[in-house]
Amino acid sequence: MRFELFRDAWGVPHVRASDELALAYGQGWVTARDRTWQVQTDRWRAEGRLAEHIGDGGVAWDVVAHRLLLPDTAQRAYAALGDDDRAWVDAYTAGVNAGLASAPRPVEVDELDRVLGSTTPDDPWPAWAPLGVFLVQHALFSTFPRVLWHDHLVRSARYSGHPGLAAVEPLDLVRLFDPAADGPTSGSNAWALHGSRTTSGAPLLAGDPHRVLELPGPYQQIRLACPEYDVLGLAFPGVPGLPHFGHTGGAAWGITNAVAHAAEVYRELLSRVGDEWQSLGPDGFERVTRTSAQVLVRGGEPLALDLLETARGPVVVRGMATGRPVDQDDVTTGALPQVTLEEARSVRLQPRVDADLGFACLRPLLRARTAGDVAAALTGWVDPVNRVVAADTAGVVLTFDAGRVADRAPDDRVLPLRAWAAAHTPRRWRVLTAPREVTDAVVDANEWPATADRHHGSVYTPDRAARLRTLLAQRPTWDVDDLPDLHGDTHWAGAGRLLRHVAGLAGLSAPAAAVRDGLLAWDLHMDAGSPQAALLADLRAALVLRIVEEPTLVALAAPHRAGPAFDAWFSLRGRVGAALTALLDRTDLGIDGPAHVRAALEDVAARADGGTWGARHTVLPAHVLADVPGADVPTVPALPLGGDQDTVRCTGTVPGVTDRAFRGSVARWVWDLADRSRSRWGVPFGTSGDPRSPHFADQHATWADAGTVEVVTDWALLTPEPVGVGE
Repeated sequence: MRFELFRDAWGVPHVRASDELALAYGQGWVTARDRTWQVQTDRWRAEGRLAEHIGDGGVAWDVVAHRLLLPDTAQRAYAALGDDDRAWVDAYTAGVNAGLASAPRPVEVDELDRVLGSTTPDDPWPAWAPLGVFLVQHALFSTFPRVLWHDHLVRSARYSGHPGLAAVEPLDLVRLFDPAADGPTSGSNAWALHGSRTTSGAPLLAGDPHRVLELPGPYQQIRLACPEYDVLGLAFPGVPGLPHFGHTGGAAWGITNAVAHAAEVYRELLSRVGDEWQSLGPDGFERVTRTSAQVLVRGGEPLALDLLETARGPVVVRGMATGRPVDQDDVTTGALPQVTLEEARSVRLQPRVDADLGFACLRPLLRARTAGDVAAALTGWVDPVNRVVAADTAGVVLTFDAGRVADRAPDDRVLPLRAWAAAHTPRRWRVLTAPREVTDAVVDANEWPATADRHHGSVYTPDRAARLRTLLAQRPTWDVDDLPDLHGDTHWAGAGRLLRHVAGLAGLSAPAAAVRDGLLAWDLHMDAGSPQAALLADLRAALVLRIVEEPTLVALAAPHRAGPAFDAWFSLRGRVGAALTALLDRTDLGIDGPAHVRAALEDVAARADGGTWGARHTVLPAHVLADVPGADVPTVPALPLGGDQDTVRCTGTVPGVTDRAFRGSVARWVWDLADRSRSRWGVPFGTSGDPRSPHFADQHATWADAGTVEVVTDWALLTPEPVGVGE
């Protein structure tokens, strides 16, 4: 298949072809060349074969992938594609295979061979691999891991032996420990300005998705052009099209996470009779589908897995404690033969239920000419549930939700449902409301929705959306050149809530009083050059380390049964950090807030060195080789960063664990509907995943300053690159 490839000064690929299938082939080819290691590892994840290539460090993921039946789900969804969509995916996969065959050997593969010995050969990508890669990107992006944490929290509290903790109502306990956290991997900002609020008179869209900061990054800047369309945006390497962020010239769109309760967790009671498994459903025991999988481990012994799927979904948690009443939410099972039962947790995943990943949306999205076209294309979106902003050159701006949402009352979105309860039987997906037209400005930042019909979840973030609205109100009109002021804002309202516990404290030493007074006079901006931001981070960390040792809370650190892939959701330090201000007020749990704050201020004063926040707040990117002992992991410069977890400029940390940013803005985008060539975009590192490339980290300094780079649309300003001819 013939296609042309051009690049701008940042190495961004612009792919042009004579038809859509040749273009899909070209997108796959250049992606495999630019992100060779990344598409290989994501394919291994999709197949549950990561450990086969990287050793023990891949076992945790492979176990989850198989328990969730991700490979089988992707294959089912591929088989269910319409003919045109399947041909498009096949063309992309063919391009990936051709690109991989001609790409230089990744340095990471050489490093694996050095550390682990003999190479595990790669076979070509299977036809369903792009759907598997897409599923991998979102499998743990759902809210279901948080529900597993809630479940663990309530069960641990009930059996803690501490009367104060056990007495807290389950829903109140969940809300105490999850007041404003949206999980380790979710989040985003997006805003849209109607033409009445812009200097050009045409809409502006902008934002930034927040995810784990992986190296290379999860998004790829790319342009795709053929006679049917010419669209630029951010792609997932290994997935065709531009699912989340794009500009077709006539229309543009962007998304944030709706933090919706979509995938549902069920409490299952399993019974084994011989080789057969059953689960207790509303009408008695039901047959459970049982399959098996083998995880091959490079340099180690294979691991055999027993995989179960109930009528509700795959069983993801096994081996929960038996012999206790199943009553963590005050509901007992009744007179059942408890001795034969095993309690487990299953997950009802939208893509699994419908054998649909929403791939039928992707081609129509590329053809969108109006905001209405974007909304129409996304009516078939599945998961994750997103809030969408879209606009067009006619001046229309729309805001709406897209995805398949579980139809549950708010209180039923927090803890696992009961598989045996008729009231908890799976339901059809909730019908979403029609798009609403925006005539001023709209902000989406994972906040509590303004209207009940968009309230799909249980936990939202409080600060970023409010801050963006405050900033947008400060100017009557905005231009592309003004938007770095929004992308780079570091004000954190949560610091003010924490400092409420500092104000008025008496009995401090002179150095501690000086720290207190300096923090109270501070403007609450987590700027890289701010010494007060560093002191605030020290205070927060000191408090977390003290609170987690409270006798009341120690039981919450009990081992969970979800497996090590879910450890981030069960981190007590992380959860205490998210709930810190609320916990300082909980005298009923035996927590003496003023005493802790006073001691923490003294600790901070004793080791204050006058350093700035950015001196230690640098990026901590995740890389697959970090899970391989002895391997040299590619790095990027440790540049000072401003921001924090819930600032607009998101650079998230784990207080009490690290001041380095492990999650944050994995891309920034600005779409101008007056002139697409004035649009801007950026990624944390660069367009290439190869550490040997000049484009591996050439955007990193710009990203660290909350900046973006220019979008180039004039083909004459691009550099052609020979690609040869595919077969």
